Amino acid sequence: MTALLSARGLGKRFGAVVAAEDLTLDVPQGQRLSVIGSNGAGKTTFVNMVTGYLKPDSGTITLDGQDITRLSHQRIAGLGICRSFQIPQLCLELTLRENLLVAVAAADGRPSLWAPFDGARQQARADELMQRFGLQADAERPVLELAGGVRKLVDIAMALARRPKLLLLDEPTSGVSADEKFPAMRRVMDALQGEAATVVFIEHDMDIVAEFSERVVAFYSGRIIADGTPREALADADVQRHVTGHTR
Repeated sequence: MTALLSARGLGKRFGAVVAAEDLTLDVPQGQRLSVIGSNGAGKTTFVNMVTGYLKPDSGTITLDGQDITRLSHQRIAGLGICRSFQIPQLCLELTLRENLLVAVAAADGRPSLWAPFDGARQQARADELMQRFGLQADAERPVLELAGGVRKLVDIAMALARRPKLLLLDEPTSGVSADEKFPAMRRVMDALQGEAATVVFIEHDMDIVAEFSERVVAFYSGRIIADGTPREALADADVQRHVTGHTR
């Protein structure tokens, strides 16, 4: 199967700390893949390299066969890789709707994000995203007033505004209460139905991983220690030792 995203021999160090060591990974079109690992395992470093926020010390990254290793994060987003963040990157003083309109305008290459938003198509796209994520009730509320779980959904909706080929979600359920994690993740996955986006998400909750992944890649000390179905990866002895912390 042809890979949408291909990483070959990625290496990254921060002084004496090895954040990535010879990482090689292919992600096919349409896959739902989760990346797991303890804090400091190299998960976010991998996502930051793929999205252009960090440059690897060695190795290459290709998207649809095009080398994107040294491109800026803005250029990479334009080619079809978008992300959400562990801490949502939102303008707290703007309303939920206004944040989405900024994302839609940026996706359209609008020269000035602060010009009046009077385009019917842009308004319609923002409304569509709100409907898909179930955000209509909070549309006119400043983001500052919204709960953490709602902010997460807004951040993901904004990442989807570009209709990306590859969507990277950094801990989509962190900061969400335990009883809301499954409904929140189900809402995200339902919202992605009909989109062409391949989805890679970093997640610490193994129940979420088991429920919503087709494939699991486990990181430890900047290396990949397991790669398989959720059942296979979560049963791996190294994963149980270094990631989940227990033996099944």
